[in-house]
Amino acid sequence: MAEGLSLQKMVKSSPSKALVIRINLIFLAFFLVIYATLLLRPSSSSVYFENEANSLVRCSFHDCHHKMETSRVIKMKAVLEEAKIHKPKPRGNTTKLEVPSFMKKMGNKVKIGMVNIDEDDVSEWKLHGETIQIHFERVSENFKWEHLFPEWIDEEEELEGPSCPEIPMPDFKAYETMDVIVAKLPCKFPEKLWKREVFRLQIHLVAANLAVKKGKRDRSWKTKVVFWSRCRPMLELFRCDELVRQEGDWWLYEPQMWRLEQKVSLPIGSCRLALPLWGKGIDEAYDVSKIQNNERTKRREAYVTVLHSSESYVCGAIALVQSLRKTGTKRDLILLLDKSISQPKREALAAAGWNIRLIKRIRNPLAKKYSYNEYNYSKFRLWQLTDYDKIIFIDSDIIVLRNLDVLFQFPEMTATGNDIWIFNSGIMVIEPSNCTFKILMDHRKDIISYNGGDQGFLNEVFVWWHRLPRRVNFLKNFWANTTLEASVKNELFGADPPKVYSIHYLGLKPWNCYRDYDCNWNIGDQRVYASDVAHRTWWKFHDGMDENLQKFCGLTKNRKIELDWDRMMARKNRFNDKHWKINITDSRRKNLI
Repeated sequence: MAEGLSLQKMVKSSPSKALVIRINLIFLAFFLVIYATLLLRPSSSSVYFENEANSLVRCSFHDCHHKMETSRVIKMKAVLEEAKIHKPKPRGNTTKLEVPSFMKKMGNKVKIGMVNIDEDDVSEWKLHGETIQIHFERVSENFKWEHLFPEWIDEEEELEGPSCPEIPMPDFKAYETMDVIVAKLPCKFPEKLWKREVFRLQIHLVAANLAVKKGKRDRSWKTKVVFWSRCRPMLELFRCDELVRQEGDWWLYEPQMWRLEQKVSLPIGSCRLALPLWGKGIDEAYDVSKIQNNERTKRREAYVTVLHSSESYVCGAIALVQSLRKTGTKRDLILLLDKSISQPKREALAAAGWNIRLIKRIRNPLAKKYSYNEYNYSKFRLWQLTDYDKIIFIDSDIIVLRNLDVLFQFPEMTATGNDIWIFNSGIMVIEPSNCTFKILMDHRKDIISYNGGDQGFLNEVFVWWHRLPRRVNFLKNFWANTTLEASVKNELFGADPPKVYSIHYLGLKPWNCYRDYDCNWNIGDQRVYASDVAHRTWWKFHDGMDENLQKFCGLTKNRKIELDWDRMMARKNRFNDKHWKINITDSRRKNLI
């Protein structure tokens, strides 16, 4: 009977166990389907990377910088770092990187930081000490030079303020102090724009930052940086004076750390101002202590201009030095001039405040004979002023309205923007150097200047530069030729007290016009430079000079003939501003020189 009951219980319980087994099998099958789906599906990081890559193509770096959410940027960085650092590329047929002889003098127990050398055979280097591969994310090929050096930025911060795209750097905290930094530089010469390759700049900046942050310093506060490259490393970061040894494609530098530290602390391009030159208000002086360097010795500094081949800029140079003295600067005032300037004019220039130095002018070998730019490479003589640590060059068609001494805190090359990635050479921060002068002279026939002049040449030598506010070198032009542009610029040209640091008189110069109005109005292709307000500002300053200096700003007979001809043609063309109708009262018209 008991056995019968047990059998009944077993029979009754069988259906429930079968049901449980069925459910478990269904659940297991469902789980396997989901697992297979996830396994075969592309990873979320891969999808994310693809989407972000597309977004970088669709929008500019400025736009992407503002549009990407912070969390997505962090995730993007993590994905790239994982792919680059934790999963290095397997080595194929590696190139053996031979050690230059000067490494032997450093001993055999040195720590060597290796930049961009992860795919080379460095077995020989290990005989000299510990080799440390420096890992960092390589910049995208979509990252172009114009993203770092745009033609225009929001200097006045009327919108959101200017910003720069990021060039990835190593995690410096992950590395110990190193005795020497070794970097392999890309060199795509003679390809067009080979100097303006962002990856090339990135390697320079990685090496420079490593030297500053992790480089071992000697008693002279220097460290050792070695480059392997067919092309000379960038003068802008590693001065030729700091080159200790060159052996084949190897370049050994011992840069001063205070110089290099200043350069890497500045923005990575002209996409952001190097530093504002005013405080919260235009009349508030900027706190210079924020940018003063750590150099212990007192530096020798000067303002400099150049006159050569003609006396047509003598009046401008007199007004320039008088304007500099009026700002209260205590720096030396140096004028380089050649034998084309007569003795009476030299004496007037000296009386105005210049310390005169005679130079031999330098011909531009690519210029046509008797052209305006035939001898404008004479400006290279600036680099021979090696009795000064730093100079501020100023063109002689500029008057300075506010003290510019703060510019001496900036390195070479620092200037205002001009077009696209070009700086304007009207005001430049220069560090004199005989070896830099030699490099300029050696390449006179090799470098093609976009404008045939010194500005185009220097922009091919110093491609990495630091942007000053345009108010430092405020150009007298009206490219857009709109009412709004004219009202804004003319307000700045005529402001009292001044709101700009200088006015750069492009086009026909004030002293070559009548006092009554800007003669650029009379010539069709010169009208973009016309401003009666800026014209009056120059003449107001002129009238404050000593009368003995004013007489060097007179009109010649030939210039009077040219002015009268231009007025006649303006009347014939019926220019609607009707400046050609203005009655001329300038007394210089009757008292010609």
